[in-house]
Amino acid sequence: MSARPVLRWVLAAFYAVAGVIHLSAPEPFLEIMPSWVWQPEAVVFWTGIAELLGAAALAQPWSARLRQAGAIGLALYAALVFPANINHFALDMARSDGGLGLGYHIPRMFAQPLLVWLALWTGGVLDWPFRRR
Repeated sequence: MSARPVLRWVLAAFYAVAGVIHLSAPEPFLEIMPSWVWQPEAVVFWTGIAELLGAAALAQPWSARLRQAGAIGLALYAALVFPANINHFALDMARSDGGLGLGYHIPRMFAQPLLVWLALWTGGVLDWPFRRR
């Protein structure tokens, strides 16, 4: 089995777990939500639903078009939650104890664009930087 389907399943599992956590324990996500977000409880709820639906679409084996739609949705999701990640970084750095610290936040900042690419690549939306043979 090639890397693409394996990573597709890993990414789908990651988003499924994240979706369940968003729905079952929303408090940590509400704490890092930027203050300008309207109805943060609803946003956390719907991001959990989006993660679960995207994971299901990415994991299913029957429809390449549905897999691509799920991949695009997860890529957009990863891009749109980036302000919450930046806000979490700023909140932690303002804490006297440094919160989770730079060792957590710097890799997380770099991981976000990687998650966008990984969703698109594993979902078959793009082949960059690899070419299909």
